[in-house]
Amino acid sequence: MNMLKKLGLISALAGAFTLAAPVAQAAEWPTEKPITIIVPYAAGGFADTRMRMLGQELAKELNANVVVENKPGAGGVIGTTELVRAKPDGYTLGSGNLAPLAVNPTLMGKRVTYDVQKDIAPVILIEESPLILSVNKQVAAKNVQDLVALAKKDPGALSFGSSGVGGAHHLSGELFAGTADIKLNHVPYKGGAPAATDLMAGHIDMMFEMGYAAMPAIQADKVTPLAVTSSKRLALLPNVPTMAEAGVTGFESYNWQGIIAPAGTPQPVIDKLNATFKRILEKPEVRKAFDETGGQIAGGTPQDFARFIQSENEKWAKVIRDANISVN
Repeated sequence: MNMLKKLGLISALAGAFTLAAPVAQAAEWPTEKPITIIVPYAAGGFADTRMRMLGQELAKELNANVVVENKPGAGGVIGTTELVRAKPDGYTLGSGNLAPLAVNPTLMGKRVTYDVQKDIAPVILIEESPLILSVNKQVAAKNVQDLVALAKKDPGALSFGSSGVGGAHHLSGELFAGTADIKLNHVPYKGGAPAATDLMAGHIDMMFEMGYAAMPAIQADKVTPLAVTSSKRLALLPNVPTMAEAGVTGFESYNWQGIIAPAGTPQPVIDKLNATFKRILEKPEVRKAFDETGGQIAGGTPQDFARFIQSENEKWAKVIRDANISVN
């Protein structure tokens, strides 16, 4: 074998070893190194609670040490930015949520420095959490069509509360207004709790609220639920129709979350994580926890999650532009 052939063989073998390295590393993953899940919200909130539960299950399934770290701020942008800058080796994962992945890139513009399509590797959509449209007891509406009629009779007179500009509560209200062709008065609060308190007190007329947060007031008969924003009814409220069933077609809204990783994470690791989380989501105790908080289990492939994120980007970008929503 002449020298040129020898050099070519050595080069080919070196390339093969280089290509094989990520696969070998993925086969060994995880080792004794801990897996960190970054939650871009404060401890004790809904996203944090859900990820801590799933983190415990992930640790059992992989026989690994799983740590949850809270990196709150800027509507989830700070934690998501830290995630995309992490080493793509499967040891740093993140909670991928509605705001930082599908809302803030449009709402916040250049203040979001990551590219959702290029910098993030979707793993699996964990949960779609629909909201509940409720009105206070003084509003003369027994159903959504009554509410639409009231809004059309006196444009801008009906108010809806939210946890702040650009959140799921706010965007759902704007989507409702646009879809039903009505004018509503948005009243932003510094959090969902004070908005819900004012709804019960009659200071605002209506609110789209997460199921787990809305249920206590509904069960105490302090507000009236008119519809849920999912494509199917909630197990918690089997007698409350979906928005589509209530006559507002083309309306769906969720405060969703999934598992994401930095772009470049080896595909075998992504696939193993996807399969592992699918097993976790099938556990009866996990399904019960979701049902009790008004969440709907999702699942699917990494590609399904990628398409979902893209569709949510397009959907909420249109709502933000049409309603002329901006943040300081």
